Amino acid sequence: MSVLTRTVLPVLLLGSLLTGCATHSDGTAPLNQRTWPICSLIGGLVGGGLGAIESAGWAGGGAALGILTGGLICYSQDGDEDDDGVFDRRDRCPDTPANTPVEHHGCPLPQYPASVKPAEPAPTSTEVVTLSDANDVLFAFNKSDLTPAARSELDSLMSKLQNADVVSIKVIGHTDSVGSDAYNQGLSERRASSVADYLLSQGLAPNKLTSEGRGEREPVADNDTDEGGAKNRRVELHINR
Repeated sequence: MSVLTRTVLPVLLLGSLLTGCATHSDGTAPLNQRTWPICSLIGGLVGGGLGAIESAGWAGGGAALGILTGGLICYSQDGDEDDDGVFDRRDRCPDTPANTPVEHHGCPLPQYPASVKPAEPAPTSTEVVTLSDANDVLFAFNKSDLTPAARSELDSLMSKLQNADVVSIKVIGHTDSVGSDAYNQGLSERRASSVADYLLSQGLAPNKLTSEGRGEREPVADNDTDEGGAKNRRVELHINR
């Protein structure tokens, strides 16, 4: 065996052994850039053993060459020690905990709190209280002034209307079909306003109260009879909670 062969053969065998252990880049190889001292030790042992095959004099040289070669081979490797998908040489944040999302430098991505959908408001419930001429005369004929009976009935409702859970109250006036549409529309508006004004005078919060008139267009009974007409002459209190 020539001198060149005796010199190179141990190095080639050592390189093959360490490269097989250290060239993986998925972080699973036991020998990589961080473990170059171990590679040097293995290289020294293998180099010395291979050198000793030739002679005792070659053992020392082979060990020295193996130490140098083993360290260089492993130091040149680029593993992924923390298994985050970023090679150790570029990893600015080594030892990232497992399953942590990282950016291209291997550092954890900023974590933002999950967006929380705002709770949908609870649906409002509406109670309708109807005051009509079928029970007590609310207004004099063709007038919008409240009768004593109407004021008394509204007084009995004040505790309900002033309850803390009441969000808003809409006063809606209706008429029978006697007279023109335009006249009845105006009359229904004036009567609704008259009721709203009385409720305000009794202490109802102004920001909770609105009024409107709907004339004769929403009858609840037959206007051709006196009884039906009396039911249609009404004021509704729509109480929203």
